[in-house]
Amino acid sequence: MGGGGAGTSTGGGGGCDVAKPVAAMVVIQVMSAGVNIFYKLAVSDGMDMRVLVAYRYLFASAFLAPLAYFVERKRRTKLTWRVLVISFICGLTGGSLAQNLYISGMKLTSATFASATTNLIPGVTFVLALIFRYERLAIRASSGQAKVAGTLLGVAGAMLLTFYKGADITPWHSHVNLVASSGASAAAAAAHHQPPVLEADANRVMGSLFCISSCVFYALWLILQAKLSKDYPFHYSSTALMCVMSTLQSVAFALWTHRDVVQWRLGLDVRLLSVAYSGVLASGVMLVVLSWCVKKRGPLFASVFNPLMLLMVAVLSSLLLGEKLYLGSALGAVLIVVGLYAVLWGKGREADNEVTTKVSELPLPVVTTDDDDDDDGTRGATVDVVVVQQAKTSDHDSSKQQRTTTRR
Repeated sequence: MGGGGAGTSTGGGGGCDVAKPVAAMVVIQVMSAGVNIFYKLAVSDGMDMRVLVAYRYLFASAFLAPLAYFVERKRRTKLTWRVLVISFICGLTGGSLAQNLYISGMKLTSATFASATTNLIPGVTFVLALIFRYERLAIRASSGQAKVAGTLLGVAGAMLLTFYKGADITPWHSHVNLVASSGASAAAAAAHHQPPVLEADANRVMGSLFCISSCVFYALWLILQAKLSKDYPFHYSSTALMCVMSTLQSVAFALWTHRDVVQWRLGLDVRLLSVAYSGVLASGVMLVVLSWCVKKRGPLFASVFNPLMLLMVAVLSSLLLGEKLYLGSALGAVLIVVGLYAVLWGKGREADNEVTTKVSELPLPVVTTDDDDDDDGTRGATVDVVVVQQAKTSDHDSSKQQRTTTRR
């Protein structure tokens, strides 16, 4: 009875350990989908995109800086110029530049379209990692072939998203349109005026290029972030530092291009809600929860949930924003998601092979038994345990074997 009770308790704890990260990742994807919806609402309300990005990182810095100070104040080392320079570049590639391109692309296309392109990030990261020699390509192995095939599928999906629109396949037609409700002003109404067909196609291509460029810069940030983590292994502090850098860059860029004071005023409206949500929740709370999930289950586990955001954005955009789902977007998104899982499968298979290789390189014990006579005339057993070293050593050392003899 006692053994059965212990077993039940252990099994329940294991299920709970899996359920919590799964629930957390679902919440993260819901929050990410909310960012896309609020972005679209804020831009539709006439808010300047550059001001929106600047406020997002300003709110994120105000939230993360105190958190990093109290959490890592006892073990944080002194900042160096090298760390500051890398943080500045990380803030540019993964923050201000990537977000400005992403919102610009969303404005010219749709929230569903922009979120679909984010699934290109694993494939683009793989290509950049090959260029910077952070990854190796074993083309004869199944893992290498899967990563190459996934990358090509992702590129094909992006091309399909960009150049093919197709028929309207929206499964339902909602009468709710928050964009139309918030766009009561003349500026918002002009922003939502339906352009001619040729102009709409040009906007779609340009928006696609903006979104794909955003993915490229974000993937470059992932490469640089790996280097920053080695030089400055304090997650909260490095993230807060990157947000501060992104804030300075975004504010400078917004003031340089748009000095209208009215754009910087925040009232109790969708603009304040958008910057607070994207800054505090998306760049603050969500990052902490995501770090916990990666620590518990690994980065591969976290990456698998990315396409869930695409589904949620498509549903929410159709129900709340009056957006339509087109055949080209659906087919392109399917190709991108399939390519994403192919890359992730290849990475997982490669990681398993590396673990197997490391285990096979461990010293292997070889047990031999010799029978001989003891001093008292009785026969005893001598067990010789030979540990064969398989690690990479020189030819002289590899010829030596460590022998341990135990007499029983």
